[in-house]
Amino acid sequence: MNKTSFVYATYIATTPEKLWAALTNSEFTRQYFFGREIVSDWQVGSSFKLMNKDMAEHYGEVLVCEPYRLLTVTWSIKDVEGERFSKVTYELTPMNSTIKLTLRHEDLLEKDIHKDEGKFEGFNNGWPAILSNLKSLLETGKTLPAF
Repeated sequence: MNKTSFVYATYIATTPEKLWAALTNSEFTRQYFFGREIVSDWQVGSSFKLMNKDMAEHYGEVLVCEPYRLLTVTWSIKDVEGERFSKVTYELTPMNSTIKLTLRHEDLLEKDIHKDEGKFEGFNNGWPAILSNLKSLLETGKTLPAF
């Protein structure tokens, strides 16, 4: 199967330090990642887990960690064919009082991108909603209304 990537960029009126904390700290992720907590010590080679209640929904390994600039992790994907890993990169680019956040989710299969169109599933629906929630939280102190 052909592998593909999903790329999404957004511009957030915040500082690199606040955005980094929001990406790497469970206190923040719980608010904008729909109750999920991210757990890691963020050292290269360490594990990370995205926890939904007491269960790891996604997990992987920290590949790159350059605070306030770049974070790359492997990302577990489970489907009927078993488990495999993709790669997620968050790139922070300062632009005066705004930060451009580029999310790159690589090594996906076509079915990952278009899974269950019209539902809040699949990376083409999930990541934009999560990052919009993150932007709203950092800029207004509130997440978006539930949808």
